[in-house]
Amino acid sequence: MSDAFTGGCACGAIRYEISAEPLVMGDCQCRHCQQRSGTGHGSYLTFASRQAVKVEGDASHWQIAADNGNVKSHAFCPTCGSPLYLTFSAAPELFTVHAASLDDPSRYVPQIATFTVRGHAWDHLDSVSTKFERMPTG
Repeated sequence: MSDAFTGGCACGAIRYEISAEPLVMGDCQCRHCQQRSGTGHGSYLTFASRQAVKVEGDASHWQIAADNGNVKSHAFCPTCGSPLYLTFSAAPELFTVHAASLDDPSRYVPQIATFTVRGHAWDHLDSVSTKFERMPTG
């Protein structure tokens, strides 16, 4: 394993450290991610186990049902509003962080793109990413 993935919010009130490699790194063009990011997609690193995650500080949470009906819980800083991470009711072991919240965002290398069916012509994603019209299953 390489160095831990570290990051946090813009004001420094919330910090995280993840001592594992991501399961996947991807862009999502669903409407929720567009609204949360204020642009055409969200960029995320998903980790397979919360056991490798340390979080310091108290995030606020906002929950919303995904297209498949499963609940996504978005964590953000109550002070500066920075989006930090997501958890999922259907897969409670997963932990997903926003790529922009990393201390070193250059460690983010997109591998996939999801919900491209909702993408905008002006939102050009990495050409090497595998693209899915919706969320892949299995």
